Amino acid sequence: MKKPEADLDVDISKLGLHAITFMANISITNPYSHSLPICEVRYALFSAGKEIVSGTMPDPGDIEENDVTLLKVPVKVPYNILITIAKDIGRDWDIDYEVRIGLIVDLPIFGNITIPLSKTGEIKLPTIFGGDDDDDSKDKNDDE
Repeated sequence: MKKPEADLDVDISKLGLHAITFMANISITNPYSHSLPICEVRYALFSAGKEIVSGTMPDPGDIEENDVTLLKVPVKVPYNILITIAKDIGRDWDIDYEVRIGLIVDLPIFGNITIPLSKTGEIKLPTIFGGDDDDDSKDKNDDE
């Protein structure tokens, strides 16, 4: 019997005054002819061997029947926590990470099942200085 499957991608969503928000984009494939309620999403973000942040997202909605549903899970990390991994960031201006997600789905007859997802990778941090000068000159020329 087929079960729902999921893929995971992580991006920077927002740079705020006090925190950076990563977006975990989960593509969930539902092989069934009826929608499935997602009971909860559990997540944890690790970097430099340390858990940076963890949390839950209760009742984020349903997985559509015979389709792929995109679920976005925002993961907010305060800058003071990023300081604890500053050595990693300072080497190459990126964050090496591992994100672990447990997608808890209510399957009829079987009950709740957890679909475990994990991904490791690196996210390049945006720079304040040193942008592409050619792009700036194109913008100026477009305004003239």
